[in-house]
Amino acid sequence: MIDRIHTSDVEPDADEVAIAGHVHEIRDLGGLVFLIVRDREGLIQIVFKEEREPDLFEAVQDVGAEDVVRVAGEPLESDQAPGGVEIAPTEYEVIDEADSPLPLEISKDIEVDLSTRLDNRALDLRKPETLAVFTLRSELITAMEEWFEDEGFVDIKTPLISKGGAEGGAELFPILYYNQDAFLSQSPQLYKQMLMASGYEAVYETGTAFRAEDFATSRHVSEIAMFDVELAYVDDHDDVMDVQEESLRYALREVAENAERELDLLDVDLDVPEDDFPRITFDEALDILETEYGHFPDDPTDLDTKGEKLLGEHFEEQGHPAFFVVGYPDEKFYYMQDVPEDDIASRKFDLIYKGQELSSGGQREHDVERMVEVMEEEGVETANFEFYIEALSYGTPPHGGYGLGIDRLVQKVADLDNIKEAIMFPRDPNRLEP
Repeated sequence: MIDRIHTSDVEPDADEVAIAGHVHEIRDLGGLVFLIVRDREGLIQIVFKEEREPDLFEAVQDVGAEDVVRVAGEPLESDQAPGGVEIAPTEYEVIDEADSPLPLEISKDIEVDLSTRLDNRALDLRKPETLAVFTLRSELITAMEEWFEDEGFVDIKTPLISKGGAEGGAELFPILYYNQDAFLSQSPQLYKQMLMASGYEAVYETGTAFRAEDFATSRHVSEIAMFDVELAYVDDHDDVMDVQEESLRYALREVAENAERELDLLDVDLDVPEDDFPRITFDEALDILETEYGHFPDDPTDLDTKGEKLLGEHFEEQGHPAFFVVGYPDEKFYYMQDVPEDDIASRKFDLIYKGQELSSGGQREHDVERMVEVMEEEGVETANFEFYIEALSYGTPPHGGYGLGIDRLVQKVADLDNIKEAIMFPRDPNRLEP
């Protein structure tokens, strides 16, 4: 390994150190050259003085933006330097030169449209603010996984190739699997339920799903990062919401504590909801939209984007960035429906965070006879779900779960305008590279 330490570990007036990274900025003031070098942890200033180190001063004259360099020297305290420390160099080498001109500015705060950024994503990812998004993303996923591991959930991996879809054929990406027609997975939904029947009791998966929707919005992509959860022996959907609420609060708290630098770079003041998330029925949500905003969703069985945003404003004014909407009508066959003692249409819920749906979940139907009856009423081809029906036919405990959109969570935590900014290399109907 190249001998170096990260810029964040450089202390003023310490022994000689070595750092390495990309040249972020160059300022030539005649007999002085200021080099700002960037690594994953931040920026550091190197001061080359012609009278102090003439050979190194001569060598640095040819340096270019984004060259990869290694510098060793004495760290000195400096109020004018990033992080309050600069290096007086004793060694300097260019490890690799960058082509010039750059197709995208890294150091300058210049507005660039998202399409240009994504076309040059490898360079865009070098920006400290962009790097902060993905460091923050890593912290979020790590914290969520940590919570579920501590609670005894089993980490699973379900297939990304399947014979059919959990949520219908219109949104499926077809592929040729040897000599058979197959599809990219929309959701691990059915497999999670099969594992509940298999006695795994509590599982989670950090995975990928695919949706073949022809969209043009700031909140949809074709390849989705998902955090899926399923747990057995639940009394009802409230048990599932309890798990989601506690795990999300833990993840946000960990990010607030461990990603302060990233939040500062993104100018985000992260509000960790300490109070219980409000839980309202779907009918109550419609009533709020009608009475307070005069808004009526086009589809009476679902909330539209504007409705979610308005409800988000309503609850944020009350100090609640996150809340649940429970009891959506007209739900899929694997959610509990028409339970006689229920006063809601289904045991299905959405979590809305900062005005956007973050996850959907609910208590599932575990009575196979009843489930098949509903499937037939809905015109679902039961032959396409034989493996699923059979797996649940040999004794299945009451269970429920949810799928959380990781990309949407990152978008909202980092306060990004477009979900594609939360994904390293996003895929949409018009983008298959880089």
